[in-house]
Amino acid sequence: MNQTVRNSLSSAAKRMPLIPLCLALLASCGCGRTNVVSIDGSSTVFLLSAAIAEEFNAVNPDVKVVVSQAGTGGGFKKFAAGEIHICDASRPITEAEAAACKKNGIEFIKLEVAFDGLAVVVNPANDWCDSITTEQLKTIWRAEAATSVMKWSDVNPDWPDVELELYGPGTDSGTYDYFTEVINGEAKSSRQDYSPSESDNALVQGVTGDKGSLGYFGLGYYAANTDKLKLLPVDSGDGPVAPTAETVRDGSYKPLARPLYVYVRKDALENPGVVKYLRYYLDETNKVSPQVGYVPVTDEIMKQNVETLDAAAPQAVAAK
Repeated sequence: MNQTVRNSLSSAAKRMPLIPLCLALLASCGCGRTNVVSIDGSSTVFLLSAAIAEEFNAVNPDVKVVVSQAGTGGGFKKFAAGEIHICDASRPITEAEAAACKKNGIEFIKLEVAFDGLAVVVNPANDWCDSITTEQLKTIWRAEAATSVMKWSDVNPDWPDVELELYGPGTDSGTYDYFTEVINGEAKSSRQDYSPSESDNALVQGVTGDKGSLGYFGLGYYAANTDKLKLLPVDSGDGPVAPTAETVRDGSYKPLARPLYVYVRKDALENPGVVKYLRYYLDETNKVSPQVGYVPVTDEIMKQNVETLDAAAPQAVAAK
């Protein structure tokens, strides 16, 4: 891992503890009459929630939506502790996380807001690998690979003896959980000798800095950096398939296509600012999703989202 990336990952880590403090200060100072809505969680869903929040904040000066990205697991920890109103999630809540919410008296609703395909990428200077199989991904990322797969030639003898530099989400990330489960067969089962970060932008920087690099993250971050990265179609047995809106929606980009969620505390729906933002979110998500590299949900799913919100927050119906 080059020094620039080490510095980037270190700086990002040092900034993370400031997020709860900033939210607390915003809430406590009142900021005039501003109503603060706090969101944390998935760095993947962050792209969508932050884009919608930016639009929302511009036309709703009475409500301030603050979006952070501690990773899905990190977000659920704050969510269960009652520290945030909304948790962005790139995977469903686990039984343990749901139990933590129940223990603290926190009930919630789940809204499915977009579809995503995980992008597997390499450095553009990589001229030996144009696609990759799920078995090769498992060979690279399984826990045992830390002592046996150090070069590209260890994966495929036809590939060169170039050091394999790996970049991926940190262990608090829902993307990490999902990838390790569908590729390695068990969530959180992965080699640990890679460069992790909850910031996908840092992962992009890492892959662009090493010729022998390989990384994975949400498709939206590839879409924003197509000039810096080389996308690898994934072959799960039926030939290589690249992640596109069509292949993600129809499931042919398997097994790396998934839904994205926002979880909302039911008691937070007593806050009119939260309801106002969520109503705006559901109105805008299918328009904004393609702009940040994701796939809109179906009309049927959106109808269910609206019904779920209306049932949980009667005032949401009045806000229509």
